[in-house]
Amino acid sequence: MTFRKSKMLMVLLVVLVISLLPMGTLAAKKVTLRVLNYFDASSPGASRELTEVWEAFEKNNPDIKIVREDLFGEPFHHKTESYAAAGRLPDVIYMWPGGRSTTLHTKKLVKDLTPFLGEKRNEFSEAALRPQAGGYLGELPIGLTATHVMFVNTELLEELNLKMPKTYQDLKDMVAPLKAAGKDVVLVGAQDDWVMQSVLFSMISGRIAGDAKVDQFIAGKVKFTDKEFVDALKFYQQLFTDGVLNRNVMQTPYGEVAALFAAGKAPFMIDGDWKAGAFLTDPTTGQALISPEKQKKIVITVFPAISGEVVSGTTSSVPGVGFGMSAKLKAGSAEEKAAWRLIEWLTSEEVQKLRMETGAAFPSRKGVTSDQLEPLAQERGLFYGRVNGTYVLDDQIATDICIPINIGLQEIGLGLATPEQVAKRVQAAYDTWAKK
Repeated sequence: MTFRKSKMLMVLLVVLVISLLPMGTLAAKKVTLRVLNYFDASSPGASRELTEVWEAFEKNNPDIKIVREDLFGEPFHHKTESYAAAGRLPDVIYMWPGGRSTTLHTKKLVKDLTPFLGEKRNEFSEAALRPQAGGYLGELPIGLTATHVMFVNTELLEELNLKMPKTYQDLKDMVAPLKAAGKDVVLVGAQDDWVMQSVLFSMISGRIAGDAKVDQFIAGKVKFTDKEFVDALKFYQQLFTDGVLNRNVMQTPYGEVAALFAAGKAPFMIDGDWKAGAFLTDPTTGQALISPEKQKKIVITVFPAISGEVVSGTTSSVPGVGFGMSAKLKAGSAEEKAAWRLIEWLTSEEVQKLRMETGAAFPSRKGVTSDQLEPLAQERGLFYGRVNGTYVLDDQIATDICIPINIGLQEIGLGLATPEQVAKRVQAAYDTWAKK
């Protein structure tokens, strides 16, 4: 009897111990991924992004726990550099193909994603998969990006008896009638110093100097003080002299320019193609800066022809932003596999379709379509079939050299520096960088 009681007691003890064990000891251990995400909580598509992208992934992948940090604008870039300097880069990180993410690429802080893609490479546009700042595929782009587009309110032009400009002179001729009507000509939200370089000057440089000249500058074979680059800076200055750009654009917050354009402050706005998303209907409120019916009167095009340009009708374009994987993840580990599963999802057909519908990105995948596109999202898609692209300077040129370009463009816009002075500063920055 005593023996049987002892045996039963042992069985009960074993059951009790098993019941107290963490589930992770009996099932596969849950993988935790740290993610640094670039996220504008005020964008119309923000709620869909949270529920249909991030929450959906966690629901469908219960073995993976996401610890996500959402930042936007300069705080994101500062945090990225801080993590990189401290050697604590998150497992998955939102990245650019160059520019502000150059450190991650060139110092090989992220893995080359080419081996992970394998045959799935054929599902993407080759333009999206070209080598990035480190000479490899450091991030898998969620889309393609035209950093320069000109939004045109054709209804406002019609009201003022004005026509779509074909040349810069046509645009310049609009200054007087638009001023008389209490309007600006072109809006740009250029308070942040990256804006003018990315959405306007890269296009001007591409047209007047050309990509080959930029390649020669990077290789140290020509100088930024050469005529072509100075001429590009002089044309940029001319925009302010002629009144095509009002100097107040340098004080216009980037986040406020869309509302000014929607309110009819000017018939033209220059920005990146991503700005289309700011005008679409917010699914949480049912409201849009520009209603779908009014969107039919908005055209997306590029700056008109410039006298002396070496190429015409171009935008400035790059493979889009995307997500990279920390180089510290051990090859073949559960964490590496989980990170790739997340990156695959973030660039999947489902997610790219969503981003297309919200205006967040034009797909990097082939054949992504939707019957849920508002007129301006459709117009954005048509835009890509009408233009060719040249370099975006901060995608090609090291950050140390681009900073004086960015600051110099602001100073020219405010009347505080001449094109020649800015060109000399940029060349001096290049000389210092080249010595490193």
